[in-house]
Amino acid sequence: MTNRLSQETSPYLKQHENNPVDWYPWGEEAFEKARQEDRPILLSIGYSTCHWCHVMAHESFENEEISALMNGWFVPIKLDREERPDVDAVYMSAVQAMTGSGGWPMTVFLTPDLCPFYGGTYYPPEDAFGRMGFRRLLHAIHNAWENKRDEVLTSATSLTDHLKQSSVREARNNDLSAEHATTTIENLRMRFDSHCGGFGEAPKFPAPTTLEFLLMHATRTGNQKALEMVTYTLEQMARGGIFDQLGGGFARYSVDSEWLVPHFEKMLYDNAQLARVYLHAYQITGSPLFRETTERTLDYLIREMLSKEGGFYSAQDADQEGIEGKFFVWTPQEFDELLGQDSDLLKRHYGVTPYGNFEDPHHREFGRRNVLSVQRSLQDLAEDFNVSIEVVQDKILQARKTLFEARNERAKPGTDDKILTSWNGLALAAFAEAGRVLGREDCLQVARQNASFLKNNLWNGDTLLHTYKNGQARISGLLEDHVLYGLGLIELFKATGEPDHLQTAQRLWDTVKAEHWDSETAAFYSTPATQRDLITRRQEFFDAAIISDNAAATLLALWIERYFQDQEARQIAEQVVSSSLGQMRSYATGFGGMWQAFEFLHSRHTELVVMGSPEERQPLEQVIAEFYLPTTALSPAASEWGLPVLEGRQANGMAYVCEDFACQLPARDPEALREQLKTLAG
Repeated sequence: MTNRLSQETSPYLKQHENNPVDWYPWGEEAFEKARQEDRPILLSIGYSTCHWCHVMAHESFENEEISALMNGWFVPIKLDREERPDVDAVYMSAVQAMTGSGGWPMTVFLTPDLCPFYGGTYYPPEDAFGRMGFRRLLHAIHNAWENKRDEVLTSATSLTDHLKQSSVREARNNDLSAEHATTTIENLRMRFDSHCGGFGEAPKFPAPTTLEFLLMHATRTGNQKALEMVTYTLEQMARGGIFDQLGGGFARYSVDSEWLVPHFEKMLYDNAQLARVYLHAYQITGSPLFRETTERTLDYLIREMLSKEGGFYSAQDADQEGIEGKFFVWTPQEFDELLGQDSDLLKRHYGVTPYGNFEDPHHREFGRRNVLSVQRSLQDLAEDFNVSIEVVQDKILQARKTLFEARNERAKPGTDDKILTSWNGLALAAFAEAGRVLGREDCLQVARQNASFLKNNLWNGDTLLHTYKNGQARISGLLEDHVLYGLGLIELFKATGEPDHLQTAQRLWDTVKAEHWDSETAAFYSTPATQRDLITRRQEFFDAAIISDNAAATLLALWIERYFQDQEARQIAEQVVSSSLGQMRSYATGFGGMWQAFEFLHSRHTELVVMGSPEERQPLEQVIAEFYLPTTALSPAASEWGLPVLEGRQANGMAYVCEDFACQLPARDPEALREQLKTLAG
C-alpha cells in the first residue's frame, strides 16, 4: 500500500510512500483538511540523506500503532527541506525559539492556519536518551489541543508574532570602514583550531564561505595570518577522513575535531563550494595537494552526481543497507587480501588498525572498522620501508585504484537524484572556473551543459523554478536560485567570453531586484511576494549549508555593477552590507558570505579584457589563470558586443588591464601581462 507521497517526485518524500502514516505533501489539500476537521498539523521535515531522519522513520513512521495515533489525531505532512528551504527556515526558527536548538528530522505541530505551537527534532518512539518518546508526545499534544485549546492558540499567536518580527531586520546604517574586517580576522584567529584547523570544536564543518573570505582578505591586505588559517585547514581536511581518500569528494562534516570520522553523506553544495576554495588556494600557493584535491572533488561530481541531461544530483546517503558508513570503511584483513605484500605500507599510510576508528552505535554487530585518512607522509613511509618516495607514490596510486574498484563492488550509497537550481548554480561556478584555471576542457564542457540544462528546463525568461526530477520542473524559484545561477553564469562568461551568459545574469538580477529587494529594510526577501503558503517572508543573512541568499545577491549586485557600470546595483550592495555589519561583527563565522561582499566593496576597481579569437586569447588566458583575482571583471571577447569595458577595444590578441579607472598599456606578450597582473594579485 502507498500513501499520497507516491505521487511526489522528491526522493525523500518517496522514501515514506509506504509508511502506514496518511502523509500529505505540503499544500492546500492538507491545510483544508486541517481546517475542516479542526485538527492540528503534524509537520515532519527532513531530507533524503539524513541519518537520524532514517532512524525516526524506521522507529516511528513504520510503526502501526504510532501511525494510527498520527492519523487519528493530526493531519500529517511530510516535507523535503531541500525542495522547500523557505518553509523549513520558518519552522526551524520556531523550533530554535522554543528549544534553543534545531536540526533534522524536525517535528513541528501547527494550528490549521499554519502557526507553530510546539516542536523539536528527533524523538525516539519511547522515552530514551533523556528525550520524551514520540508516542507520549502525541498523547500530550492531543490532550492539549482538546482540553487546553486557549493556551495552545495563545502560544501559537505569540510565537508567530515573534517569527514575523524576527524574519525582517531593521535597517541600520554603519560605516563601511575597512577596520571592521581587521577586527573580524582577529576574532576568527581566536576561534581557530591551531592543532587541527577549522573553527570551533566537534562536530566540525568546513565553513567554505569563511575560508573564501579569508583568502580575499589575505589577497587584499597581505595578511599572512589569514592565509595560513586557510591553507592549514585545507591541508588537514584533504588528509582527513572527511575527504574520501579513494573516490574523492567531501562528506558533510566531521563528528570529531580532527576531520577524521565524517558523517558520511556527501552533498553537492559542500563539494561545489570547497572545490572553488581549494582551487583559489592553489592559485595563491601553487600547492600540488590543493590542485589534486580540487580535481578529485570535481571528478567525483562528474562520475557520481552528474545526470545525463547535464544537471547535478543533490546528495548521496550516509547509510548503506541500514548501516552508517558501511560503504566507506575497512578492516585490516580486507587490506591484506586486496593489497598483498604492500598491505603493511598502505595500512600505515591510511591509519588502518585492528582497533578501528569508527563504529555504528546502532549496529555494533558490524564491528569497529577504519575510516581512511592520511596518517603518514610519503617521506615518512619511504624511511619506514627503506624505499624511494617514487616507489611509495606508485604503491599508493595503485592501491587507491585497487581499493576503489573493490569498494565499487559493495552496495552503493543511495543518491538523491533531484536537481536543485541553486545548488547547481554553485556547481556551475566551480566547473566553469576550474575549466578556465586548470585548462580542463572537460570541466568547461560540463559547465556549458549545466548552464544550458538549467536555462532550458528551469527558466522561463523571467524567473526560475527550484527543482527538477523525472522531466518535471516544480516549485517557484527562490532568491537563492536566481542569485546562485547568476553567479555561476558570470564564472562561465569569464571562462568562455560568450555574451549570453553575462546577459542572462543581468536579466536574473533584474528579476531579483523587482521580486525580492526591499529598500525599507535594505535587504532581500528569500521568497517573492507571490508565495502564499508561508506565515512570514524571511530575510536570510546567516550562512548555513550554503552562502546566505542575501550575501549571494549582494555579490551578484557587485558583479553587475562592475560589468555594466550599474551604480544602482552598487548602492544596493552598500546598503545591505552597511546595515548587516552589526550581525557580521557579532558572529564572524556565520557571515563569511557577507564578509566576502565587504571585501569586494573595499577592493580596487579592476577590469581585465582579452580581445581576439579563442586561439589568439589562449596564451594570455593561460597567464591570467595563474592569478587569484576574486573581484576582477575578466572579459574575454572575440569582438565588441556592447559591454562597456569592451568599447573601443580591438580584437587583435591583446590584453587590457585597468585599475581604478586607469588602464595600463595593452599587452600582447604573456610575460608582460604576467608582470601587470602581479600588481592586481596583491
